[in-house]
Amino acid sequence: MTQRTNVTMHSTDAQAPLAPASTSNLPLDDSWRKSIPAQVFLNHFFAMDYHIHHQNDLFDLAKFPIFQQFYGRVTEESRKALEKLLLNSWSAEYALRITPVVNDEQYLQSSLHWTFPQAYYSALFSARAFLAVQGINVSNEELIRKRIGNAVVRGYYPASVGYYALGPINSYRIQRLPMARRFSVASKTDLLLPSRAASAQAELAQFLKTTRDQRVKALRNAIQNNPKTALRSPKTGEILQKFSVEQYKQLAKQIGYTTYFDMLSRLRISSTNREIERFVDSEIDVKLFHQSLVNIVSHVNSVHEAYIAKALGITAYRQLVAKLPSYLQESFVRERMNTVIAPMLAEPQTGEEPGLRLAA
Repeated sequence: MTQRTNVTMHSTDAQAPLAPASTSNLPLDDSWRKSIPAQVFLNHFFAMDYHIHHQNDLFDLAKFPIFQQFYGRVTEESRKALEKLLLNSWSAEYALRITPVVNDEQYLQSSLHWTFPQAYYSALFSARAFLAVQGINVSNEELIRKRIGNAVVRGYYPASVGYYALGPINSYRIQRLPMARRFSVASKTDLLLPSRAASAQAELAQFLKTTRDQRVKALRNAIQNNPKTALRSPKTGEILQKFSVEQYKQLAKQIGYTTYFDMLSRLRISSTNREIERFVDSEIDVKLFHQSLVNIVSHVNSVHEAYIAKALGITAYRQLVAKLPSYLQESFVRERMNTVIAPMLAEPQTGEEPGLRLAA
């Protein structure tokens, strides 16, 4: 049986999702039709933000035994590398945060070229720091993705970002989004932003599915486009054009789990393709998109920073922050340390099982 703990939300630097502008009355002219892919993308990330805000579970982390028993493996040498990773993460988050402050719609629209990758790379360096404090020093993004995926499944993250997908194409299993089944995204014809917990979870389930689809197809193409690795027909020796169910199961095993990290990596993909032009030229609420990304990155980085501070000890963590450049030291980094990280480490420990909090 699922247990929920009522936790009073401490002050954080994340904001509630902005009130979505209605899209139901927008004329379906050519310019709006061209904006549909961008609107779908916005809906996905708004749903991530909405789910985080609705779950309101960041401080539940302090009660997880996996958090309470978390100890780092930090040497003097690895501490320097850790500090550099955090500096990179915070610098990217700082750049992401200051962009929406500019109250110019055209500027915000064109800024998507750099805000998309800033959001992803801030979370990427934060994830690397989270792994590094455990003695896992990896820079390959595929290895990082798999490590983070395993951490999600093992319960290192609160329910707000603890969902994931697994299984072969056409048979995906979506975990820890229990309300998604009650609401069909396919039934949405007006492209409205999710406004309820059920519709947000359904949007996230759809986002997981399309993201996993991309990974499966990319891996299949990489295998089949290489004559040395391509699977061939045992009868003709020709490269297979279609995969069997069993072959897709093997691909699924190679991919591992699909998590929030894969979803954020879509920002990197979009920023390095012509696809970004669709967002720059679209008629979507760019300010809402920016704010959603800021909130998501803040939440994910807060989780990682809590583990890092737990491993280092709050005194050593404060010393690390004190060495930052002033523009960071006096910004959200110190605010988050004082209002989230330090109070979380001071939380009374109740021994609640993370599985109870994360149960689907």
